[in-house]
Amino acid sequence: MTAVRIVRLAAGGDGVGKLPDGRAVFVPRTAPGDLVELTGLREHKRYARARLGRVVEDSPHRAEPRCPHYVQDECGGCQLQHVDNPTQLASRRAFVGDALRRIARRDVPDPPIVPSDKTYDYRTKLTLHVEAGGRRIGLHRYDRANQVFELDWCHITVPPLMELWQSVKRLRAQLPRPLEQLVLRFDRGGACHLVFRVGRGDVWSGADRLHRELEHEGVSATLWYQPLDGAPRAIAGAGEAFPATVFEQVHPEMGDRVRAFAVEQLGDVSGLKVWDLYAGIGETTAQLINRGARVESVELDRRAVAEAEARGPAARRHVGWVEEVIAELRQPDLVITNPPRTGMHERVTAELERLRPVRVVYVSCDPATLARDLQRLAHFNLRLVQAFDLFPQTTHVETVAVLEST
Repeated sequence: MTAVRIVRLAAGGDGVGKLPDGRAVFVPRTAPGDLVELTGLREHKRYARARLGRVVEDSPHRAEPRCPHYVQDECGGCQLQHVDNPTQLASRRAFVGDALRRIARRDVPDPPIVPSDKTYDYRTKLTLHVEAGGRRIGLHRYDRANQVFELDWCHITVPPLMELWQSVKRLRAQLPRPLEQLVLRFDRGGACHLVFRVGRGDVWSGADRLHRELEHEGVSATLWYQPLDGAPRAIAGAGEAFPATVFEQVHPEMGDRVRAFAVEQLGDVSGLKVWDLYAGIGETTAQLINRGARVESVELDRRAVAEAEARGPAARRHVGWVEEVIAELRQPDLVITNPPRTGMHERVTAELERLRPVRVVYVSCDPATLARDLQRLAHFNLRLVQAFDLFPQTTHVETVAVLEST
């Protein structure tokens, strides 16, 4: 059986070693420094993939996973619970630096990273998948998206949501059918939400009963119903509920630190025209206006825009795809952009290249798409890169890149 030494972690979390012929081999659930025996070797022309057969020699960077699902069920929600936190942080820095050097062709070192105060119990939103027929409700196994295991407790999720889940499990016979996904969310006010995403079938009439049963068990939640291709609506619980289906960071405290840092990097915005692209529920827009900026924001989700208007100061808000709305916006002095994992559409980067605002602050949750977009922004210098540890135990990392036009 082939044994290899793992030298580093790849962006997806797999350990990387070398086969005797020099090809890289990618092995999940291994740590830098491990000496491991491989199984299930799948060879390709320039690289190979394998499964971990046995750890011959433990790396000093190995850690004991806190979550039983991580080992017993090979949960795919986390990728790095078997690695100590300092090594996780160094690896996430390297994921960003490698993408910027390899894809963006920017000659930069691995960026510094702001660590999280919590490495477990931080996540405020969890999406559970329902196996056909509702036999199991839980998460997918690593690298097997067609398999769902029954969730007991997710250790990176905040305890109030997991306590709610314990009650929901006991009352699962009352859940709507056909249920496809169950979303648990903990909002900033400390309230819990359950979003039932259902397929085609009879309209569910059991929400009030389930709500009463949950309260009888000592837990409270607003219940939301979202039919296939339909809009979600609150059907039991709070009368005017926080829109639990709009995007918000799953690690709010760290999300606030990222936002504050990003806004600070724009400098003095008083009297300047600022674009806030992919604006969400308007928290960045509000900070900019409070600093004296004249803001135009763009956000696709109408519910998020409505929440921004209800919560925050007046702004010139646009609803739609950024790439379709951007031509309508006034010439900016500064831009802050926080796109989804897919990054910015090429029409957006082309317009930024054409207009050349003085500074662009790019908040990214994916190093590869950030690097791709920076490659397109050839007339901007990369002045600063800062990583933030928003997603401990996973390979995901938040990055703020500060660009200045040449």
